[in-house]
Amino acid sequence: MRVAIVGMGYVGLVTGACLAEKGHQVTCIELDEEKVRAVAGGKAPIYEEGIEGLLARNLGERFRATSDLSQAVGDAEVTMIAVGTPFDGTQIDLGAVRSAAQSVGEAIRGRDDFPVVVVKSTVVPGTTRDVVTPLLEEAAGGEAGTAFGVGVNPEFLTEGQGVRDFMHPDRLVLGSSDERTAARLEQLYEGFPDVPRIHTSVTAAETIKYASNALLATMISFSNEFADLCSAVGDVDVVDVMRGLHSSMYLTVDGERAPITSFLEAGCGYGGSCLPKDVKALIAHGALHGVPMQILQATDAVNARRPDEVVAILERHFSPLEGKAVTVLGLAFKPDTDDVRESPAVPIVQRLLAAGAAVRVHDPLVRSLPEALAGTPVELEPDLEAALGRTDAVVLVTRWRQYDDLPEVLARLDPQPLLVDGRRVIDPERVERYDGIGYPAGVATRPAPPGTES
Repeated sequence: MRVAIVGMGYVGLVTGACLAEKGHQVTCIELDEEKVRAVAGGKAPIYEEGIEGLLARNLGERFRATSDLSQAVGDAEVTMIAVGTPFDGTQIDLGAVRSAAQSVGEAIRGRDDFPVVVVKSTVVPGTTRDVVTPLLEEAAGGEAGTAFGVGVNPEFLTEGQGVRDFMHPDRLVLGSSDERTAARLEQLYEGFPDVPRIHTSVTAAETIKYASNALLATMISFSNEFADLCSAVGDVDVVDVMRGLHSSMYLTVDGERAPITSFLEAGCGYGGSCLPKDVKALIAHGALHGVPMQILQATDAVNARRPDEVVAILERHFSPLEGKAVTVLGLAFKPDTDDVRESPAVPIVQRLLAAGAAVRVHDPLVRSLPEALAGTPVELEPDLEAALGRTDAVVLVTRWRQYDDLPEVLARLDPQPLLVDGRRVIDPERVERYDGIGYPAGVATRPAPPGTES
């Protein structure tokens, strides 16, 4: 099948490369000529395991990159809109979606072979029906369902494992406005015969995406609220509490922890390009429709307090923080990516600087400071041991595998700095000076870290 994808960011590029791997003829469209040249040369503008291998196998055969939207869309059986939808503080910014819909509509005008336009971007419920479809109809000069089809096919990709998630999905949500569009979407995904399909309306498909992300964010904040309670009560560790929770029959599969329990662990908060934006967008969208999204408001509020909790832990040991040297481990919002968008590390560093601390940061992959920290006295140190030298405290923010041996590295330092475990992944018994999210000082029995229990 001939597929055009408007937008060559994370979602667009991963989707395009994976569909090409499945045998489709894919053209990714991007206005940034420099990005087009890079991809055409086999160089991905994002860090994603496996993406450059897919490009190497498919470039020139089943995959190409271009800035010519009219030609690519005019020849495509399916066009996917995969542009960004940032949150502007009040609502999601649909500028790129509107522009794409207008251009796609113009490119399919006059065609009589029923091209299908699929919204891949994350948009609030009702957007495809109320915004995208009218723009397409006006620009194409025809009616949706008759001259062309309109669908919604949300993505469920985790950065760092997006290729794996696309090639081995747990579900395919296929929203459509008519039967011919539904059939075209089935044809697009016929290379995934054993994956459950959810055929639904375009608005339901949009809502499923938001509900999925909202659930994950809520589980994280739920865990962190219990972490704060454990710290306040004392003599109870949130790691122990979560282990007991994970053992519930509702959260186990064949005697093993269900994958979703990874979101039921305390830490320094969620970040990235999806969860923070989507939670805020749903709150704003609910308000627009007179529906106060109270659970999500609480989810957002708990997450916003996480940097303050990290700093409060440090202040229990150092009062004041002024003049203290603090090393922050991890700038990416999660491991296996270089994405620093909405990373908890940024507000943590900002609060440390405001308190007068001297801050050094390390990340195995990120090689430049996020824009929000540009111009600050923060030192970005690429060598881990150098980053840990001559520091009073270490704050672990990102669960990089490279930090698994942190206790051994700290043991070589004299004196050893305090370790504040923002992800609760280090066994307290392996560190001379330890504190962390949801950890009670002076606890008599220290449980093993998650995943190590027998």
